[in-house]
Amino acid sequence: EVQLVESGGGLVQAGGSLRLSCAASGFTFDDYAIGWFRQAPGKEREGVSCSSRSLNVTYYADSVKGRFTISSDDAKNTVYLQMNSLKPEDTAVYYCVASVRLASIWVFEEPDYWGQGTQVTVSS
Repeated sequence: EVQLVESGGGLVQAGGSLRLSCAASGFTFDDYAIGWFRQAPGKEREGVSCSSRSLNVTYYADSVKGRFTISSDDAKNTVYLQMNSLKPEDTAVYYCVASVRLASIWVFEEPDYWGQGTQVTVSS
């Protein structure tokens, strides 16, 4: 059974940094694409980043490019999202996702699996 459990959210001032973690189980990063979505109140869900080790590709939304970095640690079965130079518009609930197909995440925005989400609030 695939499970994704996020942690690391919180309140940070604009310009600060946070690192989100996603403890993954039930699959390997060699076989699944991983990613992060976010949703702010009153706004549509947005794909933030995704990565596929088998395809050797990583994508970022234009709104976070150069500020956010997705990574994974096999030994810890954990996916990370390092977020730097945070802005108030980054405030949202962040969700860790996983899919057999990368396209499910980045093209169709319908990942196979979702975590429960973690709140990130950036104050101005």
